Amino acid sequence: MSVIRADNLSKEFDDVDALRDVSFKVDEGEIIGVLGPNGAGKSTLIKVLSGQMNRDSGEVRVLGKDPDKEGVKLREDIGILPEREDPPSFLTGKEFMDFCSDIRGEEFVDSKWVQRLNLGGDLNKITHDLSKGERQKLMIAQSFFHEPEIVFIDEPLINLDPFIQEEAKKIFQEHRDDGGTVFMCTHVVELAEELCDRVFFMDDGEIVEEVTEVENLREKFFESQ
Repeated sequence: MSVIRADNLSKEFDDVDALRDVSFKVDEGEIIGVLGPNGAGKSTLIKVLSGQMNRDSGEVRVLGKDPDKEGVKLREDIGILPEREDPPSFLTGKEFMDFCSDIRGEEFVDSKWVQRLNLGGDLNKITHDLSKGERQKLMIAQSFFHEPEIVFIDEPLINLDPFIQEEAKKIFQEHRDDGGTVFMCTHVVELAEELCDRVFFMDDGEIVEEVTEVENLREKFFESQ
């Protein structure tokens, strides 16, 4: 079943076509990777699909909802892990997760995420005093703890140490294996090759190619440069 559908999706900023007639479908139980150079439109695509930004034209449905019109309702059923966005600096890690629990209407179970992402001491500190990697762990936890149907991820492993990177990848894979969907933008070709079921190459606001045989992605990607 398709959980994301875009038909001729377009978005413009100051006469620059950030997205140009983008069309695709995503089924439940997939990890989709979006690769492309800086400025290709990857982050804009995630923001439009997740209801953070309105499109200019075209049709979009995510879990059967129009993100422009039903964004608040849609965000009850999705998770969002933005690129380089931190928790509020004046809250402790625990206060931030409690806040996320309140708006999601779901309980944050400390023990599970403390163990998986080594959050222990991070929950008791003001997030301003946490390292970039520690803040990123909190952002991963807030994206997945409520068991959303779809998680939109932008550069997920930034600032994480190798051990937490491996655990984060397991979380993404388990979410897929449980029937959830992950829609992930990344510059890391090896990550897309390891995790993704399909990959969209974006350039100049367009999806220029879809790759289903991702095991040879590095060879294909670098040959195309």
